[in-house]
Amino acid sequence: MDGLLSLRQAMYALKQIWLLAALSLWACPILWAAPAPWYYWRHLTQPMQVCAQTTPGPGWERISPPFAGPGCQRPLHPSPV
Repeated sequence: MDGLLSLRQAMYALKQIWLLAALSLWACPILWAAPAPWYYWRHLTQPMQVCAQTTPGPGWERISPPFAGPGCQRPLHPSPV
């Protein structure tokens, strides 16, 4: 019976190792993800402009390069001087 018990323990340990490896591979892209860039958006029919990560809805067009944060104050990729 000792041999059977140690085989079960080995199988359990192997399952744990595979589970940990699978979770590690799943978590890696999440840890490296960057926030979405911000853009200025202009309404096509009304004189409105907003700063947002995604389109505010239908009738808006993106009018700027990407910015690094809310408020659209700092360019995401500064131009070379």
